[in-house]
Amino acid sequence: MMSQARVLHFRCRDCWLFGILELPDLRAPARRGVLIVTGGPQYRVGSHRQFVLLSRHLAANGNPALRFDYRGMGDSEGEMRDFESVQDDLAAAVHQFFAALPAMREVVLWGLCDGATAAAFHATRDRRITGLVLLNPWVRTDQSLARATLRHYYAQRLKDREFWRKLAGGGFGVRRAFNGVGQLIAAARAPAAQVETLPQRLYQALSDFRGQVLVILSGADIGAREFQALAARHAHWRALMEAPRVRQTVIPQANHTFARKSWRDQVAAICADWVRSW
Repeated sequence: MMSQARVLHFRCRDCWLFGILELPDLRAPARRGVLIVTGGPQYRVGSHRQFVLLSRHLAANGNPALRFDYRGMGDSEGEMRDFESVQDDLAAAVHQFFAALPAMREVVLWGLCDGATAAAFHATRDRRITGLVLLNPWVRTDQSLARATLRHYYAQRLKDREFWRKLAGGGFGVRRAFNGVGQLIAAARAPAAQVETLPQRLYQALSDFRGQVLVILSGADIGAREFQALAARHAHWRALMEAPRVRQTVIPQANHTFARKSWRDQVAAICADWVRSW
């Protein structure tokens, strides 16, 4: 099945936003679309053209896909903003998506990194959003980064022969390394702040959202490790991730942006199958 592209431009407050809508070549109108939410700072093409290739793959498999630029990114007007301040942009894009395809009845938000977290924060604001695809969701705190680094970086270094060779040969800054490890241990053991943390906010957003959720994690990404640690450390996160409406999969060896073709192809295939599965 082939796809065709259409340029969209639409307003978000006082700015023009631009996007590309990939349409399936179908006689019957598609009822479920996918809105790609970029992680920042990047624009609608994505690292290694991932968003272009993904949207075309989804359209070729029967689901229209819209990728667009936030205000201040790519071709869109306005000041650059972070994932905490793009809710108006997402609302404008969802509105335009439905306006462009009147027969469409629901939409899935697809996001990478902080784009995934932004998508989750937005999902409960529109009942037509019935699904979330979250790749390496951003849940970073000082504690989570310290714990993940100690467990998945330094623990692996201790098993590395090259590390011990450099240490024995004096080619390693021992004092600096131990100081760094000490700082990480202190950060990992520090009491949690009283303010609501990013993981807590994401948990609440995903709990409030009643639609389907697909989580795709990279096997070689520290951010994915931080997300996995939430279920390992907290019963409420574990219960959420084990809910029937939530599916989680890991692509071994993949880096944060799924830089290899084989990894990108796996992501695209998993997403297309999942979007059609419910």
